[in-house]
Amino acid sequence: MRALRVLREVDLIAAEDTRRTARLLQHYSIATPATSLHEHNERGKAPHLIARLQAGASIALVSDAGMPLVSDPGAWLVTAAREAGIPIQVVPGPSAVTAALAGAGMSGPFGFLGFPPSSGRPRKDWMRRLAEMGGLTVVFFEAPHRMAKTLGELHTLLGDRPIMVAKELTKVHESLVEQPISTWLDAPEGPALDRGEFVVIVPPWLDVGDNRAEPPGGEAVLHEMGDMTNRQGMKPRAAAKALAAKYRLSADDIYELHSKREK
Repeated sequence: MRALRVLREVDLIAAEDTRRTARLLQHYSIATPATSLHEHNERGKAPHLIARLQAGASIALVSDAGMPLVSDPGAWLVTAAREAGIPIQVVPGPSAVTAALAGAGMSGPFGFLGFPPSSGRPRKDWMRRLAEMGGLTVVFFEAPHRMAKTLGELHTLLGDRPIMVAKELTKVHESLVEQPISTWLDAPEGPALDRGEFVVIVPPWLDVGDNRAEPPGGEAVLHEMGDMTNRQGMKPRAAAKALAAKYRLSADDIYELHSKREK
C-alpha cells in the first residue's frame, strides 16, 4: 500500500521499462507520468533527473522485476542524488535474492555475486571468486540462454553437488527445486532452463568454523583436499582455491604440494 501511495504522490516515475510499468499504473488507476531509466541511458539521464530533484520534484525509481540496484538499474541515479545531498527513501519491494534464500531455508551468511560475466577473463575471475566462498551460501542470477553453460562450469568447478534453482520468484509460475547439478544438465525434473529468470543457490561446501586463522599442517590440508577431489568430485585447482580461502594459505602452494604427491 505504501508503494502504491508513493507512485501516486510523486511527480515522476523513473522506470526500467515504461511499457511494463504502465500496465501496473493502469491497473491501479495511477496517472503519474513515467520516464525510462535503464542500463543504456541511465548515466546520461541521471543529471537531468537530479536537476529536477534539486528543483523540488519527487521521483520514484522502479525496476521491472525485483529491487532497483540489485542487478537492476539505479546505481548512477542514487549515487548522484546522495552526492547532491538529496535524501533517499527506500520502499521495500520484491527481491529475488532474499526470496530465494527464504524459500531454500538458508538463514546463515551468504554471498551475492550478481550475474556471471558472459566470457573471457572476467568470467574466469568470477568463477574463481565463487570457488573461494566455500564457507558461505552463494547466490547468483543467470539468464536462460546461459544457464546450461554456467551449470556445466559449476559442475566442473565444484563437482556434482546439489544446488537450488529458483525461477520466476514472486511471480505466477515461480518454482524452487533442489537437485544435483548433473540432474539439471541431463534430465531436469524442475523448471525448464531455456526461459524465465533464474536465481541459483549453492549451499556451503566447506565448514570454515573458527579455524581460518589456524591452518592445520600440510598433510592435513592435503588429506582434506583429497577428500574434496575424490569424494566430492571437485577439480584440484578449485579445491586448492577453496582451501586457500578457508585457511588463508596460498592456493598455488597447496596445488603444488598436491601435484607432487600425485606424482
